[in-house]
Amino acid sequence: MSLSAQCPAYAPFFGFSGVAAAMIFSCGSPPIFLSHPPPPEAKGSMGAAYGTAKAGIGIAGMGTFKPELIMKSLIPVVMSGIIAVYGLVIAVLIAGELTPTEPYSLFNGFVHMAAGLCVGLTGLAAGWTIGIVGDMGVRSYMLQPRIFVSMVLGELLIFAEVLGLYGLIVGLILNTKGTSDC
Repeated sequence: MSLSAQCPAYAPFFGFSGVAAAMIFSCGSPPIFLSHPPPPEAKGSMGAAYGTAKAGIGIAGMGTFKPELIMKSLIPVVMSGIIAVYGLVIAVLIAGELTPTEPYSLFNGFVHMAAGLCVGLTGLAAGWTIGIVGDMGVRSYMLQPRIFVSMVLGELLIFAEVLGLYGLIVGLILNTKGTSDC
């Protein structure tokens, strides 16, 4: 492997940071808390994990009063899981281009870091939105069943999930811009 100004030894660091950003920000790991908003020490609650936890709290609260509505109320949890898949997709694509035997350019490192950050940070925003809106949506659905369609189509599917989808699209476009010129 030849080292040059375009392909320094530290270039793969940026590619690996893109993989990490996609997985950490879009998936994350939720701490156990019931307050809203979460306390400042809960910085690790990101993306899909927060959306799943927050919507799950709403489902549990609603299920104690109307257990027959639980299955329809799982939609926010499923949508949060889709956000995690977006992060996984871009992380696998980036990681597939990182090999110890092939030269890796600094440009590729920056492109892969940008792709991971695009997917990860939009996954963070989408998961946070799905969690908060999903929690209140399922609680409102318990009180008024006619709100179900507007919760799914209006609030969750169109406005929240599409944030993560936009990040995935931009991340995929960025990922195709990488070159192997060293």
